[in-house]
Amino acid sequence: MSPESIGIVAIVALLALLATGIPIAAALGLVGVLGLAAIASPEAGVIKAGVVAWETISRYELGVLPLFLLMAHLCFAAGASRDFFDAAARLFGHRRGGLAIASIAGCGGFGAISGSSLATAATVGLVALPEMRKRNYAPSLSTGAIAAGGTLGALVPPSGMLIVYGIIAEQPISKLFTGALIPVATQALFYIATIVILCRLDPALGPVTPKASWGERWAAIRRVADVSLLIVIVIGGLSVGWFTPTEAASVGSVLALLLCLKRGRLSRANLTHALRETLRTSGLIYAIIIGAVIFSVFLGATGIARHLTDLVIATNLGATGAAILIVIVLLLLGSLLDGMALMLLTVPIFLPMMAGLGLSPIWFGIFVVRTIELGLVHPPLGMSVYIIQGIAKDVPLGTIFRGVMPFLLSDFLHIALLIAVPATVMWLPGMLAR
Repeated sequence: MSPESIGIVAIVALLALLATGIPIAAALGLVGVLGLAAIASPEAGVIKAGVVAWETISRYELGVLPLFLLMAHLCFAAGASRDFFDAAARLFGHRRGGLAIASIAGCGGFGAISGSSLATAATVGLVALPEMRKRNYAPSLSTGAIAAGGTLGALVPPSGMLIVYGIIAEQPISKLFTGALIPVATQALFYIATIVILCRLDPALGPVTPKASWGERWAAIRRVADVSLLIVIVIGGLSVGWFTPTEAASVGSVLALLLCLKRGRLSRANLTHALRETLRTSGLIYAIIIGAVIFSVFLGATGIARHLTDLVIATNLGATGAAILIVIVLLLLGSLLDGMALMLLTVPIFLPMMAGLGLSPIWFGIFVVRTIELGLVHPPLGMSVYIIQGIAKDVPLGTIFRGVMPFLLSDFLHIALLIAVPATVMWLPGMLAR
């Protein structure tokens, strides 16, 4: 068989393995090693995989991952999980649909701590859904807003998916974080506009609630001031070049430890839990990264990415047409695979193609993470929807999916904006690099 044929068979085999529930790290590594063995020889395949694994795990940049995870878990221990929603609810809750808007703001703020969409949706949902229910918000609006708002978590720096993308695509994590800031802000504004329009069309969806006093507002703002300062120092220092990514993560971990101390939450139990969860999650992600890099090396040896680029160029799709094609593929596969698995499967194939068409790998990283996150809310999988349904057990899945649909439309409009105006991603990194 030719290397290209071996590559196609391997991709099909990988999808079949993932469909059976085999862990993604094992599936990627196994297919990559067997593929290298088929192209070269069994001995060469095993040796190459070992070299790749050692070079990957010994990279200095990988230190950023457990440190940012430790920062997140220490912030959880400090009790910062509901503060962002509370502050936003005091500021906007008296407006029509204001608590739904507050849930979007809460998702954005909490996403900066967690870096995970599912964790963001679950945590903000536990806090926001009871509040909206008490104030007679329509279940479709309340659940749909939180399910959609949770998808911001994967793009808000320090994003775990952007860190993993930066490692496997060999792109500067600082530029990825900086490039994500404007897309995150514009997507949140798209969601807020959706809520405003829905409540204008049907005021019963989000009733007006009593207005909080300025004393209550300032008290809520003061509760998020320390966490907000931590985020600004870490992400701002990284963006303007004060810190390297690993240094920024180190500073963030120390500040999060001091935050726990300041709030009186620094106990042996909390610290042990934060360290245990950091090590468990880091080990899992490290295994996935090693498997992904081995698979990427194998795909490079098959020449599939090069032939795919030549095919796209020959069909005159152009960069815009190729981006739209990738959106379709990711949405289809997003019904079968979770976000991390989908990114690690598709980036080695699509990144060389998009680079060959003259698009920035930084732009592609933001674009692909934003597109993959749609899989968390679009039917039939919609993992974020199922998480919300687990919190609001009396709300039918159909109601939640119906509530998500207007936000899904705004997602498509936002992706169209990213494709039509790449400067939404590239302008800020370019400005800060001067």
